[in-house]
Amino acid sequence: MLATVRARSSEFVSGFRVRREPPSRRENGSPCPGLVPKDSARARLALPRPTARALVSDIVAYHPQLREQGLREGTIKVLLKDEIKKSYEEYVDQVGREFAESTMHFQDALNEILASGRKLF
Repeated sequence: MLATVRARSSEFVSGFRVRREPPSRRENGSPCPGLVPKDSARARLALPRPTARALVSDIVAYHPQLREQGLREGTIKVLLKDEIKKSYEEYVDQVGREFAESTMHFQDALNEILASGRKLF
């Protein structure tokens, strides 16, 4: 049997807990500590390395046979050229072109994950 719970706030509705989004600002309008706006420079600095690694890991997950063939035959750049290009474009969209071009995060992820630690990219 489901009991209706009366709450002081809107956390409970008819016995079900309702998830509320955390506030991005305090009542006085200042930002909450630890919450970074998605488009801020600080957010962009926190994301590049894990973003690059996730995008390259997706290539490995979706194309394992091509990856193995490419590593075996030394043609990985040619076989996965389109997928690498798509992933890099997504990386640029997420971290910004200037930052993407000024760091080695994506190239490091390609070497560590896609090329199994070899310096192929």
